[in-house]
Amino acid sequence: MASYKKSEPKKGAEPRKGSGKKRSGKGKRGWKNKTFGQKVWKIAWLTAVILVGISLFNVLFCRVFFPPLTPLMVQRFFEQVKDPDRSVHFERDYVRIKNISPNLVDAVVASEDGKFMHHDGFDVAQLKISYMENKRGRRVRGGSTISMQTAKNAFLTHRRSVARKVLEAYYTKLIEALWGKKRIMEVYLNIIEFGDGIYGCEAAAQHYFGHSAAKLTTAEAAQLAVTLPSPLRLNPAHKTPYFRGRAQTIQARMAKYGHVRLDAKKEIQARDRKRGKPRESLFDFIIFVIDDKL
Repeated sequence: MASYKKSEPKKGAEPRKGSGKKRSGKGKRGWKNKTFGQKVWKIAWLTAVILVGISLFNVLFCRVFFPPLTPLMVQRFFEQVKDPDRSVHFERDYVRIKNISPNLVDAVVASEDGKFMHHDGFDVAQLKISYMENKRGRRVRGGSTISMQTAKNAFLTHRRSVARKVLEAYYTKLIEALWGKKRIMEVYLNIIEFGDGIYGCEAAAQHYFGHSAAKLTTAEAAQLAVTLPSPLRLNPAHKTPYFRGRAQTIQARMAKYGHVRLDAKKEIQARDRKRGKPRESLFDFIIFVIDDKL
């Protein structure tokens, strides 16, 4: 039987590919060899990528589905549990925009954001007014638009902080770009608070008026709109003189503004440009604040 002897590599010959230990490539260093600054940068970069990915997933998910819960719903639940004078209850019933009376859309725009169809998430003129008035120590209507309120209620807590304001602006730009006005209004009317433990227009209509949101009259829609700035203090079950006066003001604005066309954003903004109306962005407001500070 023939025997075979393994040939020895010649001296000076290069080892075959795949044989022996793998050499690390030039410039490639493992985690242990990285400096502290490099480690911090990589962790920060990966964290940012993950957070942006999560935010995009949340926004795209809510483009199709309503959020199962919002941070405010969770917050109110724990407040109810801790307060012996408040009952623990939860009323909510999501409905599509086609099952919501147009009167309510008109009422919340007249009450909360008259330029809803004209801006891209931020009413910069109102933000500037609010900033200057707050600087003087005067309390005025905030510059928060319906888009900003939707972003805050859907994804963020209600605790005031600079970080939350930054995230609110970020989410506002996302939903304006990925949802559009019709979906923003649909989500807004379904998650907004209308009373202690009462969320969304369908639950509010059933609770206060005994019928669905599709049947809301002009007067009822105006009453629900009055509730929005302070839902734990104002509601149609307790119509104070201020409440009645505010509801009448909103009804007058509804008649003045006319019906809101949620599918006509491009047409409306094109008309604004033709009329020469200035279009300011959030960046313009930031520059305005920096100039004021300097």
